[in-house]
Amino acid sequence: MKQVALAKVKDHLSKYLIQAGKEKIVITKHGKPAGVLIGFEDEDDWFDFRLENDPRFLKKVEESRASIHAGKGIPWEQIKDEDNQRTSASTVREIRKRFSRR
Repeated sequence: MKQVALAKVKDHLSKYLIQAGKEKIVITKHGKPAGVLIGFEDEDDWFDFRLENDPRFLKKVEESRASIHAGKGIPWEQIKDEDNQRTSASTVREIRKRFSRR
């Protein structure tokens, strides 16, 4: 994490905003941390930031973790197996459609 004085950030905001897309920049005031500049390289970064800071999403994550700790989770292998079955069934239907048109 890079540290930059507030005066420098004010004078060159666009430069530091671009840099902040690659790493967080701690803004200092009188040598002490005063804030953090966070940039986004693309729309996905912006979406991720909003999601990671959305109280509703964080609440859902917390509820899900509590559910798993209570033994109410679904094993990952079961999810993969069900997904593979759906994918296989969809593929078979697509192949049948293509050949039935001939």
